[in-house]
This record gives sequence, structure tokens and C-alpha cells, in this order.
Amino acid sequence: MPSVLPYTQPFVARIDLPVRTYDIDFNGHVSNIVYIRWLEDMRNTNFDKIMGLQTCFEQGYMAVLISTNINYKREINLFDKPYGMIWVKSYSRTSFTYREEIFVDDKLCAEANQVVVFLDRTTGRPVRLPQILQEKFVANNVEKDY
Repeated sequence: MPSVLPYTQPFVARIDLPVRTYDIDFNGHVSNIVYIRWLEDMRNTNFDKIMGLQTCFEQGYMAVLISTNINYKREINLFDKPYGMIWVKSYSRTSFTYREEIFVDDKLCAEANQVVVFLDRTTGRPVRLPQILQEKFVANNVEKDY
């Protein structure tokens, strides 16, 4: 992790993001849809650190993405070596927000916020965040949204 970037947030993770030839659009840089796939990869990697999909399912929940907001700052090209930083930005009783940033050579290329809610697997209805997540968020000083 670059020393110039102050990443001390809870559940922070760095993920290398490969650029494939098929990721390049007609403008010669990484297509916007690839960023969405990268965010999914980053979120899945991070979620494994805080709960895990299998545990989530076994406890009767589905973690569902309900919002993605991404701002593109600079293009990424075929031979670039991007990496992503992800952490839990905040939480409420019913959702939590991921913050993701994508860099090349320590230069910000994209930034995103994604909101996750939990559904009961049986009913498909929204539920409060699982107690295990709330406890982890409190123990790690994640910002509380009221």
C-alpha cells in the first residue's frame, strides 16, 4: 500500500485489478462496465473479511447491493496496473456503505460508494444488519449513520 495514502479505515483492503484485452473499449481505454465488475470483485473480497457469503447464507441472509455511485477521474489503459482500495465507510441499522477508490501509479482514476442491505432469504424482505456485523462495526469504529 502506498505510504502517501492514509488508509487506516476499518476493514480496508487493497486489491490488484487486472486489465484484459477485452476490457478495452473503442476509445482505447478500460470500459466503464469493467469498473463495475472491479467494484464487485473488491466488494466480494472485502465482504469475506467481515462476514463471508457462506456465513451470510447459512444465517438466512442475502447481502444485496442497492446503490452504486461512481465518479471517473482519469482513464486506465491496457498496460496500466490498477489497484483498488475498499473499506466500510459507514453503517446504519439497515445498511452499510462501502467506499472504493481505483488507482494507477497512486493517481486516483475512479471513486465509488456502494450501499448494501440485507434481505431475509426466505421472505426476500429487508432486515436489520446482522448482529455480528453491527458488533464488528462498533468494535472497529465505523462511522454510524443515524
